[in-house]
Amino acid sequence: MRKRKTSAWRSAAAVCVLLLTAAGCGSGGGDDKGGHAPDKLGKGEGKVNIIAWAGYAEDGSNDPKVDWVHPFEKKTGCQVNTKTAGTSDEMVSLMKTGQYDTVSASGDATLRLIASGDAAPVNTKLVPNYKDIFPALKQQPFNSKDGRMYGIPHGRGANLLMYRTDKVKPAPDSWRAVFDDSARYGGHVTAYDSPIYIADAALYLMRAKPSLGIKNPYALDQKQLDAAVSLLKKQHKAVGEYWSDYQKEITAFKGGDSVIGTTWQVIANLTKAEKAPVKAVLPKEGATGWSDTWMVSAKAEHPNCAYKWLDWIVSPKVNAQVAEYFGEAPSNRKACAETSDPNHCAIFHADDEKYFQRVHFWTTPIKDCLDGRKDATCTDYAQWTRAWTEVKG
Repeated sequence: MRKRKTSAWRSAAAVCVLLLTAAGCGSGGGDDKGGHAPDKLGKGEGKVNIIAWAGYAEDGSNDPKVDWVHPFEKKTGCQVNTKTAGTSDEMVSLMKTGQYDTVSASGDATLRLIASGDAAPVNTKLVPNYKDIFPALKQQPFNSKDGRMYGIPHGRGANLLMYRTDKVKPAPDSWRAVFDDSARYGGHVTAYDSPIYIADAALYLMRAKPSLGIKNPYALDQKQLDAAVSLLKKQHKAVGEYWSDYQKEITAFKGGDSVIGTTWQVIANLTKAEKAPVKAVLPKEGATGWSDTWMVSAKAEHPNCAYKWLDWIVSPKVNAQVAEYFGEAPSNRKACAETSDPNHCAIFHADDEKYFQRVHFWTTPIKDCLDGRKDATCTDYAQWTRAWTEVKG
C-alpha cells in the first residue's frame, strides 16, 4: 500500500503564487480554453507522460506483484513516464508546463484545470470502457462543463470520522465531535491538511446553523466562509496534528496522539490491522469525499497514447487492481468481479449509491456559486487558501 498525497504542503506564499498564475482561480470559472476533443485516434506516439497520485501508476518497482504499467506498454507500445505528485496544487502547477499528457486530478483541482484551459474535453466514445463507469460518476460538477466530460472517472471515497473506541465515549455519530465539542479532546483531534477541508466545516454548518443558508459546502459567500473559518479556528485549538500522509495518521491513532478526526476507509482498515481500537463512521450530516478523474492536457504531445491509457486504467481488471492497491471504490462497475478480495466493493461501497448520495465530492470553489445562486458572489479557491492560512496561524 502506497501513501496518498504524501508530499509536504507548499508554503502559503508558494500556493498564492500558484493560484495567481492559474487562470480562472479567481474568476467565475472562465470560458472553455481547452480546445476540442478529437473525433478519432491515430497511431500511438510511442510514449505518454503521466502525473499521478502515488499508487495509481504502479510498474512493479515498489512491489513486483503490483504492475499494470508494463502490460500496458506491451499491449500499446506506449512507454509510460510517470511523475508522482504529492498535492493537487502540485498537479495544477505541473499541468501548466505542458510537459504532461494526462493527470489523475481530484475534484479540488479539476475545475482549475478546466478554467485555465490546461485540460481538454474528452471524447468518451474513444474510451470504450467508459460505458461501464458507474452512471453517478458521469457528468458531475467536478468533471464536466456544459454537458461535456473533461475526463474519465477513476475511483471515489468518503472522508469519514474515525475515533479510538477506548478514548471517545459515547460513540460519535456527528461531526459535532470534532467541531463544537472538539475541546473535549484538546490536543488529540486531527484534520486533513488542505484548504478544501473548509468544506468539512461548511457541511457541518449546513445542519448545525441552517440560518447561514449553506446549500453546497463548496459554494460559500463571504459570510458563510467567515462562519466556516471561525469554526475551524475554534477547532484549531484542539488539533494536535493536521495530516496529509496517511501513514502518519495511522501511527498517531495507534499511539494515541490522535483519538478522533477525519480519515479515509483505507486508513481505518490499516489502522485496525495495526491492532488499534478504532472505528470509522459516516456521520449523520454526511461527509465530503473525493472522486479522481483522468484528464487530458490541452497541450498533450501524445494524445493517442493518453487516450489508450485512459481506457486501460479504467478497464475492469486494471481498475480493480488499482482500487485494491490504493484503497478506494473502483469507477468501473465490472471491476467488482475482478477484485482478489470478493468483499472489496462492499467494504468501499462501490455500488452503494445511497451511501454516496450522502457524500459531497471535492469540487473547486469558484465565484459563480455552484449551488445555483445568481444573486450572490461566492468565494473561490484563492480565498479559501488565504483563509486556511489564517486558520493554521
